[in-house]
Amino acid sequence: MKSPYRWLVLAVFMLVIFINQASWITFAPITGEAARHYATSDLVIGLLSMVFMIVYVLLAIPSAWVIDSRSFRLAVGVGALLTAAGALARGAFASNLALVFVAQLGIAVGQPLILGSITRLAACWFPVEERATAAGLATLSIYLGILAAMILTPMLTLRYGMRGMLLAYGFVATAAAVIFLAAARERAPDSASLPMFEGLKAMLRNRDFLLLLVIFFIGLGLFNGVTTWIEAIVRPRGFNSAQAGLLGGAMLIGGILGAVIVPLVSDGLRRRKPFIILALFGLLPGLAGLAFARTSWLLLASGFWFGFFLLAAGPVGFQYGAELTRPAPEGTSNSLLVVMGQISGILFIFAMDALPGTMTASLLALMALSVGAGVLACLLRESPIRG
Repeated sequence: MKSPYRWLVLAVFMLVIFINQASWITFAPITGEAARHYATSDLVIGLLSMVFMIVYVLLAIPSAWVIDSRSFRLAVGVGALLTAAGALARGAFASNLALVFVAQLGIAVGQPLILGSITRLAACWFPVEERATAAGLATLSIYLGILAAMILTPMLTLRYGMRGMLLAYGFVATAAAVIFLAAARERAPDSASLPMFEGLKAMLRNRDFLLLLVIFFIGLGLFNGVTTWIEAIVRPRGFNSAQAGLLGGAMLIGGILGAVIVPLVSDGLRRRKPFIILALFGLLPGLAGLAFARTSWLLLASGFWFGFFLLAAGPVGFQYGAELTRPAPEGTSNSLLVVMGQISGILFIFAMDALPGTMTASLLALMALSVGAGVLACLLRESPIRG
């Protein structure tokens, strides 16, 4: 039975995702400034983002167990409190890079509890014909959080300094945690799930889910790598940090539109596979523009195009994974897909930094990987849940 309260639960969940993701990517648009402020290298500042990926890999399975065996509200509530505590600590100790790093670790521990709950929320509160839409809106808040950080971090740093900027994120994170705990409610899914480890074994025997894991490995790794090194990608062509922030914003605006439009169409047609294929091949012109554009308008247009196709595929892919593996628990499939992107993100970030010269060679390699992922997507079968 549909409950109108589902939209409020989704809204407060989106708020928590928003600030967690903004906290993750805080330093990316000011990599150069932060490196100078702390008298360190770009790579060390990149580690402030990359630590989230490392922690996700380590905690994905324990977090999935909490989500699927305990409750959605408990998992996200703990994640929201960790985000608030870590974000406030970053501001309080903003002058000490080591303590800022420790605070980032706290936020990172909360991330898998939050992001791993997306399809669990959809299964508990939404009917099957609305689940890709619900997952799309939840995923939309990921993009909105990153977009806010890309645009606001340089502005807040310029106006209030490093400490003031970090404290601003801390206050928002605290408010989000309080609102979520006050408004969120628990609800059982409409069908029973397998125990977590039994479901995990079933997932790893599912041929289509294994292909989807490889596709997410490439797609999320691509997103994490480009987002982390966005300033370093455009700096050699004369673009500054403010323009890098605008490029990140264009990518996220495209992703926001895609995350609203594409899951709605996918739910309407009850199809998943065509949209995954379209995303992986459709992003290629945008990625080429990121590698070669030398004018601001072409760079921003390329970022928008890239974001629309890549980021719109996320919610459809998450829901497709949950449908492929039912009655395995939704939190486990969600967490496995995300952890593949965290592993590849770590590898891609180091590889992009290690390749000699500018980032152009790295982006060309990412284009080749995207083509490979698109070919794998053509081998997928359509979702078994069509009604």
